[in-house]
Amino acid sequence: MVELKKITKYFPANGVQALEEGNFILRPGEIHALLGENGAGKSTLMHILAGYLPQSSGEILAEGERRRFNSPAQALASGIGMVRQRPSPAPGFKVWEECALGMAKGSFFLKKREIRRRVRDLIRRWDLGLNPDSPSESLTISQRQKAAVLAMLFRGEVPYLVFDEPGAVLTPGETASLFALLKRLREEGRGIVLISHKLDETLGIADRITVIRRGRTLESGEAASYSHARVSALIFGSAPAASPDGGAAAQAGDEKPGSRREAAGDEAPKIPALEVRDLSVELPGRPFIRGISMEIPPGKILGIAGVRDSGLETLELGITGFLKPSGPGFIRLNGRDIAGKGSGAFREAGGVYLEAGRSGEAAGALAIRESLIIHCYKKSRLGWPGKFGVMDERYLRGRVDAILRRARISRSSRDRADSFSGGMLQRLFLARELEEEGVLLVLSEPGWGLDRISRDRLGTELRARRKEGKGILIFSTDVDELLEICDEILVLRNGIFSARLVLGNREEMTRTKEEIGRAMVGA
Repeated sequence: MVELKKITKYFPANGVQALEEGNFILRPGEIHALLGENGAGKSTLMHILAGYLPQSSGEILAEGERRRFNSPAQALASGIGMVRQRPSPAPGFKVWEECALGMAKGSFFLKKREIRRRVRDLIRRWDLGLNPDSPSESLTISQRQKAAVLAMLFRGEVPYLVFDEPGAVLTPGETASLFALLKRLREEGRGIVLISHKLDETLGIADRITVIRRGRTLESGEAASYSHARVSALIFGSAPAASPDGGAAAQAGDEKPGSRREAAGDEAPKIPALEVRDLSVELPGRPFIRGISMEIPPGKILGIAGVRDSGLETLELGITGFLKPSGPGFIRLNGRDIAGKGSGAFREAGGVYLEAGRSGEAAGALAIRESLIIHCYKKSRLGWPGKFGVMDERYLRGRVDAILRRARISRSSRDRADSFSGGMLQRLFLARELEEEGVLLVLSEPGWGLDRISRDRLGTELRARRKEGKGILIFSTDVDELLEICDEILVLRNGIFSARLVLGNREEMTRTKEEIGRAMVGA
């Protein structure tokens, strides 16, 4: 058994008390869900357990012995491993080599062939769908998570595993496969910690739950004894008011997907926000797309569903200018041809973009302010002195304060980026992009890491933008997210669109979700 007693964590550089009294017990042979809103302290508590952070005070007991971990290696030596929310593989290594990292110390007899064979056998046994010889940096986000799971399985002596939002970027089929994997690990007697914001899925698989709020453990118990409403009330302090469509109460003027409305009024521009015709991108080492065509008129939210390694990321980067087309097709944004002209042309034409791999945007040692002014520094230049880098500090400060207010985060912009939780960073970067004035918003996995209330607020904001006549394009592997927000969904598989669904009433959503899931995997 692993036990955390009265764990506290204080970050003196920022004056942030991330944990005040974190208590947690993990037993062998159980799936234990750790629940809480963004910034509650869930990931901080588990990072302490897994050796990524030292606690300020409190005790860690592993099999009855008191421990203090100063590194993940020390935690692994005590049988505790963690699959982080956004794994960062070491460049230059293959998948099988990543699994063996740190295991060769002091040994001169490790056989590469034997290691590779063991990794290949594990991939087959657990049906992970990875190539052991693939370069780790070429893996998509979902593949990196699978590779991190593989590395933990390779270390067969790790009886306790922590999974931080493992299903955030998986398709419904992949999520089902992941949960089957967790159940098999449980049957082997391993203790599993599952951090997730998807309450329905989590309560369906967990044996026990622990709720943490504002750095304190609030309650623990058998999952079967908790309702969705009860858990929501514990997480947020009071249960969010339910609206007829099952989400949080809608704000005035908000609309449900599929409802009839006027797109943007008579003053809306007549040209499409985005027009793509016969777009192909074929580059070595990257899933291709071929002959893609689509159009987003003003006042429409279009969703693209798919597995990220089926071309989803390639299409996303092609539209936003990070990848050059390989054919004669075109991309027009607000009537301007931007194909092959780079990400700068995308922005200049009125495009706003939030990518999926956002952890790299927040350099841990720098103030979060540096990541929030990335798109506005040119506007802040002061006349001719601006040519020499002189900027209007008042303008920048006002812009950053506006982003913090929009994200509903009461923190200093001088705080280090690594003192913010993953959910907080997600809210900040979403707020940063929503502060931009553009005709087209391209958002990749926008709900990744957000709790229920933050996702509802995001939906309200996007529907308000739609009413203003903005075009919105959402790339997501989360079908529930797309069903909640979009007017229409296209499914991308093997580089082409395999299905198109115009969303209707809520009663049809379950069947629609099943159709999308089957289209994503080719069933």
